[in-house]
Amino acid sequence: MTAFEQRRVGRTGVTVSAVGFGGVGLGQRVGRIDEAQADATVRAAWDSGIRYFDTSPWYGHGLSEHRTGHMLRTLPRGEFVLSTKVGRIFHRPKDPATFSTGQWQGGLPFDYRRDYTAAGVQRSYEDSLLRLGMNRVDMLFVHDIDQRHMSLENNGGGVGGIEGAFWQLECGGGWQHLSDMRASGEIGAIGFGCNYASMIPRFLECFDPDVFLVAMPYTLLDQDALDEAFPMCQERGISIVIGSVFSSGILATGIRDDAVYGYNAPPPAVVEKVRAMQAVCARHGTTIQAAALQFPLLHPAVAAIIPGAMAPGQVTENVARLGEPVPQDCWNELKTEGLLRRDAPTGQGRSN
Repeated sequence: MTAFEQRRVGRTGVTVSAVGFGGVGLGQRVGRIDEAQADATVRAAWDSGIRYFDTSPWYGHGLSEHRTGHMLRTLPRGEFVLSTKVGRIFHRPKDPATFSTGQWQGGLPFDYRRDYTAAGVQRSYEDSLLRLGMNRVDMLFVHDIDQRHMSLENNGGGVGGIEGAFWQLECGGGWQHLSDMRASGEIGAIGFGCNYASMIPRFLECFDPDVFLVAMPYTLLDQDALDEAFPMCQERGISIVIGSVFSSGILATGIRDDAVYGYNAPPPAVVEKVRAMQAVCARHGTTIQAAALQFPLLHPAVAAIIPGAMAPGQVTENVARLGEPVPQDCWNELKTEGLLRRDAPTGQGRSN
């Protein structure tokens, strides 16, 4: 499997490299890195042949966008695809002296509010351009309309939760504004970034996206998206971009004391499943890391995966794993042992 195969996003004219670069690590979700390391990590992605880069204002409260743009704006703009997200608008906190970015370890000291109206989408988009230091992006995702983010973020419910966010997109003109930017050619593709496959059917009832970016619902450990969400996307010619291919860590690190699953300590059932998968992969002369990277790309609706990285070596290792053979017999045994759904695509061919 080649990391640099170009795949079309939905029915748009946007094409992306099958392996992209996810910018969440540059926002310091699980650890701090300095500016030199951030630059070197993005540069390693470029030097490895990656030509799709994803970021978000949410990642480090703007830090990821600053870092992504700092390196990318020195490179030929026509040679890469860039996506970011809308839905949160950042501003000066009420009390700068005591403000904390919470889960982001050393993110930028800006608070935020949710806004999915036309004005909010435009403000978020323009702020992103300024942070990136670029005058265009190729794809925009509406970000994190789900129960977890709306309930756990201190100000996540400011729009009235999921229902309020939908109202702003529909009645507040947010989605129409995105559609107008797509129609004019200002944006090549629009869609939603979400953490739960169960939200996809609802989005499709109301809107006409080109692409979904999903984190966690389609990995070696989770394939709930096969029940309804992915078939609906296939029927409509909608592409999928997969984030968190390593389930936030455990499929990259394997079983160890600091392993994480969904950014938390893995439950015993997940630990046992990973241990069993590692054993199957070893019997077939491959690794769980290679299987984790390659598995999502075997689904015909998936346009790209965007594993995150915090160091150059992580980038080059991911690219190398894409070239590591995963025998068909390995996939077959994972299914036979009940470790992988039998209906999960694992064949060697795919249609664009």
